[in-house]
Amino acid sequence: MLAFNGHQGETWAGWTMWLLLPLLLLITPGSSYVITGPEEVSDLEQGSLTVQCHYDPGWETYRKWWCRGAEWKYCEILVTTTETEWEVKKDRVSIKDDQRSCVFTVTMEKLRQEDTDVYWCGIERNGAADLGIQVKVTIGPVAARCHYGPRWEAYMKQWCGEADESSCTILVQTTGSKQAKKNRAYIDQEKRTFTVTLQN
Repeated sequence: MLAFNGHQGETWAGWTMWLLLPLLLLITPGSSYVITGPEEVSDLEQGSLTVQCHYDPGWETYRKWWCRGAEWKYCEILVTTTETEWEVKKDRVSIKDDQRSCVFTVTMEKLRQEDTDVYWCGIERNGAADLGIQVKVTIGPVAARCHYGPRWEAYMKQWCGEADESSCTILVQTTGSKQAKKNRAYIDQEKRTFTVTLQN
């Protein structure tokens, strides 16, 4: 049996603290050593948003969750995996864990402006502090989302601000590119859909 006294004991305690420091870093919320994800994501009302969070090998069978709220200790868990790769959906939010790739994906559907908030990608740990990383989600306003057929990709898209088509004023229109902006109106064309946003 080893015995320590005096300065020897202090030295042992000091070395113990240095050895534990890397382990403490691993369980700090937001630590890049275990789980990583985007700092910020954004999308528009009525659409859907996807967030992918990666984790280190060894955490495959742990439960993953998506939580809402700026304060880590009191955030509201919206959806949690079931330790498998099955997708879990609750209300407008779903989560799926790809354990072979060590990444879990969160999808938020039918987005609203009030969904703008701070969220967390997290890993549940029984008997210890959960792991998590913060993700800021911003949802912008949409004036309209218009769909068109495959023959109309190269045609000009435009947004008119009056009820009468024959006399309305064009607020914004594309000019060969996929995006255009004029004053407060912004138009974005992608996947046979163009979205008009009215910005503050």
